[in-house]
Amino acid sequence: QVRLVESGGGLVQPGGSLRLSCAAYGIIFSINHMGWYRQAPGKERELVATISSGGSTVYADSVKDRFTVSRDNARDTVSLQMNSLKAEDTAVYYCNARSMHTGIENWGKGTLVTVSL
Repeated sequence: QVRLVESGGGLVQPGGSLRLSCAAYGIIFSINHMGWYRQAPGKERELVATISSGGSTVYADSVKDRFTVSRDNARDTVSLQMNSLKAEDTAVYYCNARSMHTGIENWGKGTLVTVSL
């Protein structure tokens, strides 16, 4: 059974930092492109950052130079380091895995990040 389990969300003040992690179970992690998406209240889900099976990264313009995505193929985990957080970063953050061979996608249940005083 495939599971993606996010952790690390919470309440942080503007300008602060958080590190999200996603542990993957039931997939061959090394052949999956991994990504972080987010959905703010009343808005559609949007891409935050992705990291390919080979380690190439893509970031949304809104998070460039503030967020860093990384993966650990030995531990089947992907992380998102978020610095200089802003109120507009408040959202539920979802982990995504997409097989490079089949294109099949899996999603985690999400972790809430709230940036507020």
